[in-house]
Amino acid sequence: MINSFTSFILEKTGATSLNELGLIQELWSGYGHIKRFALEGSPLQTVVVKNVQYPKQQQHPRGWNSQLGHERKLKSYQVETAWYTQYAKQSEARLPKCYGVYQQNNEVCIVLEDLDAAGYTYRKQDISWQGIDNCLAWLAKFHASYLGKTPQNLWAIGSYWHLATRPQELAVLADVPLKKAAPFIDQKLNDCRYSTFIHGDAKLANFCFSANDEVAGVDFQYVGGGCGIKDVAYFIGSCLSEQECERLEDTILSTYFIHLHKALGKEHKALEKEWRSLYPYAWADFHRFLKGWSPGHWKINSYSERLTQKVIKEISNGL
Repeated sequence: MINSFTSFILEKTGATSLNELGLIQELWSGYGHIKRFALEGSPLQTVVVKNVQYPKQQQHPRGWNSQLGHERKLKSYQVETAWYTQYAKQSEARLPKCYGVYQQNNEVCIVLEDLDAAGYTYRKQDISWQGIDNCLAWLAKFHASYLGKTPQNLWAIGSYWHLATRPQELAVLADVPLKKAAPFIDQKLNDCRYSTFIHGDAKLANFCFSANDEVAGVDFQYVGGGCGIKDVAYFIGSCLSEQECERLEDTILSTYFIHLHKALGKEHKALEKEWRSLYPYAWADFHRFLKGWSPGHWKINSYSERLTQKVIKEISNGL
């Protein structure tokens, strides 16, 4: 981290000095890191700093090195910067406070609240129903906060698997019926009447939990416009087995919409009707990406395949 970033952190936190406590995470494909720092002389004891460094050579874990992939990743960090500077304060869903963003040359420094210090100390691989309920409530608050807003300096269409940004994965997709249906699935989701901002990467790993399962969300590189049900489908797929996804489908959707109506302050029946109808399309959309990106991925299962076949049939019938 360059010296000017250190000065910036001290300025924004009121600290007299800082000490690195350790690495939290290396960013995907060598684009930097996230670290925790202890502060002296500040009301804040610690902060988390996301230091993005744009490399010349990319190292992707699955070998998808390309100029397109590099440009997509660059934009994702530009989007996150815009998110924190323009939109984060409007969120009713809990997320880290941003104390400042500083850019110099090919580096970005985002100074964030330490959610561990705020009590959100747990990261989960397995989750109880209460945890799922609280994550659905978080998504509902997030979607309600931006309903009807037009994204500026974010992704026009949120989510990291959006079709227009994934031509390579589509090109190698071996499932011909799904490949043909992909643009229609994409258009159906993009044309939703009730659009909001979606998180775009709302997997279980991007939620932090308190001791009593209260939730905060992190990682806003793929925030953009779209149908909120895309986040719901992706989140559920990240934490439940295919059997649980199928068995709990009605409960999941009903729970989410109860939270959404509460967050909106009214029952929005037309929105619920539209978004419920798009739930299979949201599953099929991610299924399309996954089958092209990593055909052997564990998330490819009979439940997502069944929903996708239902969608393809609807498209074939002109519905």
